Amino acid sequence: MGRILKRLTAVRWGDLSHANGSAGDIPALLSRVAWGDEPNARAALDELSDKICSLGFVVSEATPAVVPFLVELAGNPEVRCQVEVLELIASIYETTQWEEAAAAAHPRYRSEFSEKVEWEASAKAVVLAHRRAFEVLSLDSDRGIVDVANRILSQLPMK
Repeated sequence: MGRILKRLTAVRWGDLSHANGSAGDIPALLSRVAWGDEPNARAALDELSDKICSLGFVVSEATPAVVPFLVELAGNPEVRCQVEVLELIASIYETTQWEEAAAAAHPRYRSEFSEKVEWEASAKAVVLAHRRAFEVLSLDSDRGIVDVANRILSQLPMK
């Protein structure tokens, strides 16, 4: 898979799901974001966003597995939509949809949300684990990248 996305095949994507079903299509979308021209990369990122952070605030089972690849793409200057990739990461970190739904549910139904709440927690943990990448991006020469990297960093707990 070239210099980036080398570990893409290490994930069993077909065993994961996203908002539209099997996550088996995620490697192709990530590849299009990585190597596509600007219109194709943006279109692939939009499609990916709908699957792993639908409506901008609902994560899926596959989301935590996708985050490391998004961080890798955000840090690669050859990617045509770095700012948008960072914005997707920020949206993933900011989401609390499943946690709030579980809290609002009648106590007898809260357990039905536990798996989805774990998806959110896992995705946030993966973002947090990449703090150093966001610190590096906060020093980038592109103001858009700097702004979104700083937005993410401002939400991460202090070390």
